[in-house]
Amino acid sequence: MAVAKKENIGIELPKLDIRMMEVAVIGDSPLIVHAWSEKAKREMLDKQMKKAKGAKEAKDPKADFESSLYRLKDGFGFPSVGFKSAAVTACTSVAGITKIAARQAFHILGEDVDVQGVFEGTKGRHNLVKIEGCEPSMREDTVRIGMGTADIRYRGEFPDWHARLLVRYNGNVLSEGQILNILNVAGFAVGVGEWRPEKDGMYGMFHVATEDEIENLEAA
Repeated sequence: MAVAKKENIGIELPKLDIRMMEVAVIGDSPLIVHAWSEKAKREMLDKQMKKAKGAKEAKDPKADFESSLYRLKDGFGFPSVGFKSAAVTACTSVAGITKIAARQAFHILGEDVDVQGVFEGTKGRHNLVKIEGCEPSMREDTVRIGMGTADIRYRGEFPDWHARLLVRYNGNVLSEGQILNILNVAGFAVGVGEWRPEKDGMYGMFHVATEDEIENLEAA
């Protein structure tokens, strides 16, 4: 009985066209940040570990403000994934680009920052885009946290801000022009941070900087 010969079939993978570009974005409305505080994370962990609930601590507005900030070694940042999520969501308003295709076609790169975990021996990590242009100010807001329940929150706000987004993308799927377009739409329609347009607010709006605006930023 003849034995069939096995043929070695080579696998050819389409080459990815990976490119990098820097996109400067300028805030059109203040950016409100609200990082998870160690206190809030510890309360969640204690509840999940069925620990006895102690007396509620007195509110410390200054500490709440400080803990709301995302810190870099040389300043302050904002999660890079927030800008990507805004751009992906904006694809619902852009013809010819689906959210699935956009989600897989590009990434926004920032600086990795380790964050101490609340459980002993653990840590987390933030990937942050540096927020430039101003120092954060402390803002006070009254918020609804349940039926008939309100609270006063103290968070950081960047009134006049800009950022430089390092975008790594697959040129086979999206062009440079398409990246710029979806980021620009994202800044107007979705925004980043608290009370952004996506959440019925007007904060965290931005636009892609023009060549003249980029020159002004570099000269500053």
